[in-house]
Amino acid sequence: MPDPRKLLTTLRQAAQLFRATPGRVGRFTRLPAGAEVMVVGDLHGNIENFRLALKIADLAQEPQRHLVLQEVVHGPFVYPQGGDKSHQLLDLVAALKCQYPARLHFLLGNHELAQWQNQRIGKGDADQNELFRTGVETAYGESAAAVYDAYLELFDAADLALRTENRVFISHTYPAANNLPRFELAALERPAIAAEDMRRGGAVHSIVWNRDHSQASVEAFLAKVDADWIITGHIPCEQGFDTPNDRQIILDALGTPACYCIFPTERAVTQQELLSRVGTL
Repeated sequence: MPDPRKLLTTLRQAAQLFRATPGRVGRFTRLPAGAEVMVVGDLHGNIENFRLALKIADLAQEPQRHLVLQEVVHGPFVYPQGGDKSHQLLDLVAALKCQYPARLHFLLGNHELAQWQNQRIGKGDADQNELFRTGVETAYGESAAAVYDAYLELFDAADLALRTENRVFISHTYPAANNLPRFELAALERPAIAAEDMRRGGAVHSIVWNRDHSQASVEAFLAKVDADWIITGHIPCEQGFDTPNDRQIILDALGTPACYCIFPTERAVTQQELLSRVGTL
């Protein structure tokens, strides 16, 4: 484990850098013209898949490439003495943000929201929030409380959505039909998130939790956010990706196969081209 004092410096610096990302207003980021974007599916603590994604992203040699990561916490990897190890991936994401402050983006997922807001999230009988806290305690002992608070600050600083110049929207998911009438992009651009936006039906909750991927819902949402296509995560995909409608691509990078999508932003793209650019880690 890293030295807790050094880790705290990294986590706090990363939170500041996320908030200061160029093109960001509130927690919504407009990516620059000419950028190339690599979006990775849900990772859930899978450090090996993260390493594979970094190798493909090759940020040091690809100066125009932006890397978008999502759903980092709550995974199947546990300490022998108890606790979820996914905080280790959060440490790596923070360090990467410090290395590439303008080109690394971390999308808030429903698991991060649940941990941050102490909204219980479970799998079977297991309380994943508690498993995460136990993992931090296992790793950092008497420094665990300070490190845990720094993780919450990192969740507070994470992106809620991004949009490219060629009208591709990137978020963990998007609101279901019953929540769409209340959703406004402006809610993501506020300096502070309203409490009601983080509860069921609110703008933040619905952009990380909902699972309505009907054609009508995706078209209505994209009209609201002025985009033509959307790339999301949130849904486990047997093949590592899925296309539930003709406007959306879902990516999943937890297991095998694990998928990503790299696409240009300097010209218009189609769903078919985006699909042709989906690769496996």
